[in-house]
Amino acid sequence: MAERPAVHLTGLYAGSALGRGTDAQLAGVLAGVPTFRPVDRFDTAARRVDAAATLPDHGDLADELAVAVDAACRDAGLDAARRAGTALLLAVHGGAAVPALTTALAARTGLTGPAQAYTTACVSASSAVADAAALIRRGDVTRAVVAAGYLVEADQYALFDAGRALATDGAVRPFSVGRTGLLLGDGIAAVVLESPAVARRPVADLLGWGRAGDAHHPCHPEPGGRGLVRALTSALRRAGLAAAAVGYVNANATGAGPGDAAEAAALRTALGAAATRVPVSSTKALHGHALEASGLLELVVTVLALRHASLPVNAGWLGPDPACPLDVIRDTPRPPGTRYALSLNAAFGGAGTALLVGAP
Repeated sequence: MAERPAVHLTGLYAGSALGRGTDAQLAGVLAGVPTFRPVDRFDTAARRVDAAATLPDHGDLADELAVAVDAACRDAGLDAARRAGTALLLAVHGGAAVPALTTALAARTGLTGPAQAYTTACVSASSAVADAAALIRRGDVTRAVVAAGYLVEADQYALFDAGRALATDGAVRPFSVGRTGLLLGDGIAAVVLESPAVARRPVADLLGWGRAGDAHHPCHPEPGGRGLVRALTSALRRAGLAAAAVGYVNANATGAGPGDAAEAAALRTALGAAATRVPVSSTKALHGHALEASGLLELVVTVLALRHASLPVNAGWLGPDPACPLDVIRDTPRPPGTRYALSLNAAFGGAGTALLVGAP
């Protein structure tokens, strides 16, 4: 199959417990040292678990998002004139204040095009990227900024703790035997996407995207990863690439038993024979699960890894799980097998997304 016209990624920014900026993200994921520590942002005395990956000096969410958008726009070379008419797609935790936050962020950063908010749980940011790319490829807009943010806070922490979803041993162990769950983490990110007609300095190509749902259960994934299979195959088809072209997968894998196994099954089905030789890791083991912002934070990390030809390790590994027979990256970073990578995300309710990027 022939590769189809790309949407260009031209500006990147991300902040997490690994640090602020793209250099900090790359250095952190390649060092492979998890950033989880006791929570001091709110009282966890009544909780089963006391660990998260948090920025030590964060501002409020609106300020953090404004910094991210400005940084990504500067990275893309967008001055005030080029920001005018640019769309903003924002992924944040749901609530009555989200529309006002979206409007205020657009005004604050000079983005005067269409503005839209996404509050679809852990596929919010990746869904926003897919929509931005579709708008550009259809010719509805020539440029869009996607921003996303989540700062670990008491209410969501309590919900995940009460649902026994948090790792009881203070470590996230994707695809590994002995995994006990996820841990939350701060994530702030922004990217600029542009059509080839206006992009001045592409840093990566967004070639394909796919979204699907299996509606299997409110919380538990369909064991065969049925919805994620459709998202993966849609991303490959839209990109015009075969499964063998994929050189890395930054997996959704949260360290949850059923979820990781279902994702492994989806990869085996969608990639076929290539699934046993494509390097896989989940960077949530390092920076935590940033919920609505996960898809964007992990997309930035995936692009950085491709551009620097070094793939992050799957931290927390204890040993192979027969339910997850994948080529998991352990011990040291590896070079990618090709210039293409997938970033996968999933959410409660069976939603799944796949973003396929290529190094320029």
